[in-house]
Order: sequence, then C-alpha cells, then structure tokens
Amino acid sequence: MIDALDHLTLRASFHAGAVGAYERLLGRQAQDGQIRVGNVGLAIEDHASTAQLSAMVFATASLEKATRLLERRAVPSERRGDRLVLSIEATHGVPIALAERVEAPAPSLLLKSSEAASITALDHVVIRSPHPERAIALYAGRLGLDLRLDRSNPDWGSRLLFFRCGDLVVEIVHDLKKGVSDAPDQLWGLSWRAPHIAKANERLKKAGVEVSEPRDGRRPGTQVFTVQSHTANVPTIVIGGMAHWS
Repeated sequence: MIDALDHLTLRASFHAGAVGAYERLLGRQAQDGQIRVGNVGLAIEDHASTAQLSAMVFATASLEKATRLLERRAVPSERRGDRLVLSIEATHGVPIALAERVEAPAPSLLLKSSEAASITALDHVVIRSPHPERAIALYAGRLGLDLRLDRSNPDWGSRLLFFRCGDLVVEIVHDLKKGVSDAPDQLWGLSWRAPHIAKANERLKKAGVEVSEPRDGRRPGTQVFTVQSHTANVPTIVIGGMAHWS
C-alpha cells in the first residue's frame, strides 16, 4: 500500500525566514515553499505563530486500492482532492495522508554547493510515542511498514522502533522513564543524510548555521552532527557514512 514517504509538511513563519533557513540547511533551492532532496520533499507552510513538523504524506500507487485496504484494516480515511487523509484518532495525533505517485520528482537544484557538501536524502523521521505497542499496531499492522528494529536501551532511556519506508526509516522513540500512556504521539525530529559529513559540516558553518562537531553515530561506521539553528524548531541531525537503509 505504502511505497515511500512522499513529503513532510512543516509549519513555520515565512516572515521569520523559514524557507531561506531550509535552503541554507539543505543546500538546495526552494520553489513555492517546497524543497526536495533525493528521497523526500519538504513543504513549508506559512504560519505566524507555529514552528513544527505538522504532517507526513506517504506515496501509494493507487488511492483507490489504499482506501479499500485501510477500510478493511479499520482505519477511517477521507478523500480530499488528490489526498487520502487518515483519521487523526486512528493515527494517534500524527497527521498522516496518502498521495498517488507514479515516480518520485527530481531533487531541487543545488545552491552554490557541491553534491558532496549538500543534503542528499532523509535518513529518518522521528516520532515520539508514549505507547510503543500501539505504534507497532499502526505502522506495521495497519499501514504495512516493515518493522526492522525493536530495541530498548537503558543507557539511552529509550525504546526504539525502526520501520523501513522506501530507503528511509520512520523511527518511533518511547521514553522508558515515563511509562506507557494513551497520550497522543508527536511528529518530532529529522535526520538528514550527507555523502561527506565533514564537507557538509564545513559548508553549514560557512553559511552561518550553528552546528556541533561531527561525532561517532550509534550505527557502526557513521558520523553525525547536531544542527542548532536554521531548523524552524525541529530537532535535527545530519548523518554520514551510510548510503541508505537496506
């Protein structure tokens, strides 16, 4: 039913420079508030008082077939134009929609940077959930994403669930100390992928973006750095050293 993550929606203030901030961060040119890297798009919607990720839109080959399958899996949905919007109650507070897509659009044009120093893909999108078993039932059971990892680590204080979607991951994070509750999930953060982590880090520093120094990532062979500005309030890291999820 779901082939890929088509795009994410971000609500942020145009007046505060949200579009320009993400152009600088990704190293790519926006058009009408939309920027695309290799495997996903980011649609920035002007909102004066909000700065947060606001929706996930997945790609499917057929909205008609997806509608029937979701109905059989007890997920209420509503057709709105070219989108199939899932019930917010069924998705536990995370706005999710499906869009019909034959093939992915091309990435946005580079902005005065090399491909190696730019952001080329999204590695994972992070959702915080107070109820991990509920999340498994939704993302694996009803939406059909492939659960690739389920791991609790007391050192991190978290239980992590990785659901593969195309060549990226939808990551569910549960805070072990808070226990399980029926509170809503939160679409929370992003991890972008760069072919050359040192060049990407240097490019962002020169562009005036606040970033940490690269450090070893949790996945063997990877390095990451934290982005501390130009994210419109979205917790953000950049990862290098791994081409894609397999």
